[in-house]
Amino acid sequence: MKTVLAYGDSLTWGMNAQTLRRHAHEDQWPTVLGQRLGAGVNVVNAGLGGRTTMFDDHAAAADRNGVRILPTILGTFEPLDLVIFMLGTNDLKPFINGSAMGATQGIKRLAEIVRTFPYVGGAKPPAVLIVSPPAPLELGPIAAFPLMAPRTNEWSSFGWAYKQLAGDIGAAFFDAGPVAKGDAASDGVHLDAANSRAIGDALAPVVARMLGLTEAKTA
Repeated sequence: MKTVLAYGDSLTWGMNAQTLRRHAHEDQWPTVLGQRLGAGVNVVNAGLGGRTTMFDDHAAAADRNGVRILPTILGTFEPLDLVIFMLGTNDLKPFINGSAMGATQGIKRLAEIVRTFPYVGGAKPPAVLIVSPPAPLELGPIAAFPLMAPRTNEWSSFGWAYKQLAGDIGAAFFDAGPVAKGDAASDGVHLDAANSRAIGDALAPVVARMLGLTEAKTA
């Protein structure tokens, strides 16, 4: 059995902004990815709403700092064959960081943690796949305040910055922008069920190759 850790924010957790509840289990992209990869692969959904790459946000009860909590998650679910990072969206909130480059440095640190964690028995560190999150259609407000303005243009930097980082550190890269988009009927940031499933479908052949599988199941 191979194990894949999907480490992300509400886009991974499966937030449905129309209902303010979680998407059905079968519509969360890690679930779809697991189904496509088959019974020999366990995909763990370690998404958390509001999670950043490495920045503090004390506006919620859970610890949203991805760097601080990652070692605990690695130790909980090891042994691991692959860790997928899809983070950065929340980093763009102006009161947190507000820049794609800051998020990129956070992803770099997360990858370093994966590669230096003391795995039981000296096990080999898992591979790393960096996913650039899909861009929003429109940033909806919270009360009277825009969610992420004035940093909305920073999204355009995610793709090239994450791709460059992946090349520099020897990680794999996937851009979710061309395969998914925010839900126009809600806040424009979160995904509807179809777009969430689309990410899982698109990642399946990429992850299958990284795990040494012959192919992923068809959708």
